[in-house]
Amino acid sequence: MKRNWVCLLGISLSLFVCSCRGPSDRIIRIIDEWNERKIIYPTQMYFTIYGQDTVSAYPVLDNKYSIITYVDSVGCMNCKLKLREWLDFIVGLDSLADSSIPVHFFLHPKNRNEIISILRRSNFNYPVCIDEHDSLNILNNFPQDMAFQTFLLDRSNKVIAVGNPVHNPKIKELYLKIITGESIMTQGNKILTQIKSNNKYIDFGNFDWEQEQTADWVLTNIGKALFVVEEITTSCGCTIVDYSKEPIRPGQDLRLKVKYRAEYPEHFDKTITVYCNVEGSPLSVRVVGNAK
Repeated sequence: MKRNWVCLLGISLSLFVCSCRGPSDRIIRIIDEWNERKIIYPTQMYFTIYGQDTVSAYPVLDNKYSIITYVDSVGCMNCKLKLREWLDFIVGLDSLADSSIPVHFFLHPKNRNEIISILRRSNFNYPVCIDEHDSLNILNNFPQDMAFQTFLLDRSNKVIAVGNPVHNPKIKELYLKIITGESIMTQGNKILTQIKSNNKYIDFGNFDWEQEQTADWVLTNIGKALFVVEEITTSCGCTIVDYSKEPIRPGQDLRLKVKYRAEYPEHFDKTITVYCNVEGSPLSVRVVGNAK
């Protein structure tokens, strides 16, 4: 089974490796070398948040799956890291997996203060190991190509798959399929879910134009991933939507409180638009009525 995953990974990687002489042979050689190879962790590892708060008893090295990613000091670390994309990926991963899937970040910067500044600017409050002595790489001798410096590991820390899921959507799909055993809908760096709406439109009917109208629009998460609303817009200022900003777990509802206050008597037909991690986003609902 693992061999099949590795073969699929080689195909995925070939989709984004730059055209150069013999790239397929190089990919196959790296994949074969790292297939089921055990990652060796340093005996002393200090994981911190923003380089200050040491995280005790971390990482736990006995999970069913884990991900380890190494970033060296060559080139632009900020470009390599894609920290916000990693946060989105981790949130989506936790919503899909039966148990927590730790991601172990080992960063080998030229300048410690620079990497801490990058972490703070990105609000990346996830534990990382700032490996100033490059201990992890010395123990494992990772490939120089950044495309091959991230690994999905099994419980014994053996490599199941190679590739960076935030740099390549195909790699992300492969990681998720291995971890969940199922096909997961993705779009770019988003993990998609499915939503059921209780209304195609909201009809306030006839009412006194001076009285504020309220109604609930309920979106039920019927998919397998967290439902995350990024932004809600309305076609005019007379329509206001209040809602929880927390991600909605599968099987749960997001209740949007829709308020309409007319500025003068009129027939109206307004639109509420929801930008979210649903296939076909944005979602929309019409708000109609007659303010007399």
